[in-house]
Amino acid sequence: MKKHQVEWFAVLMIVLAAAASFASAAYSKDKGDTGRLLTGKVIDHQENPLPSSVVYLSNTRTRAVKTYIVGADGIYRFPALSLSVDYEVYAQYNGRKSDTKTVSQFDNRQTVNINLKIDAGK
Repeated sequence: MKKHQVEWFAVLMIVLAAAASFASAAYSKDKGDTGRLLTGKVIDHQENPLPSSVVYLSNTRTRAVKTYIVGADGIYRFPALSLSVDYEVYAQYNGRKSDTKTVSQFDNRQTVNINLKIDAGK
């Protein structure tokens, strides 16, 4: 009888370990550990890139700000953003600013593309 109880206990422990592993994987997936990619281009109203523009990304929960200085192509990217936070993004070029855009936590896209237009003026 004791041998039967030991075998039953071993089977129970294996099942519990498997269930815990599955739950952990599901929790990790739900938390969005891979994150989201925000990318886009800083352009003028004629769709020309604005090199050396500075893009500002603000976490609306913590108010932490990240910046990105675009290259000659005007492209910016912010990888690994939390899926459970809203972000605000805008760009500046020669003292002029784009409209502020929002990346919502309710937007379920893994990659969000937002072009930021600035009236560069001459």
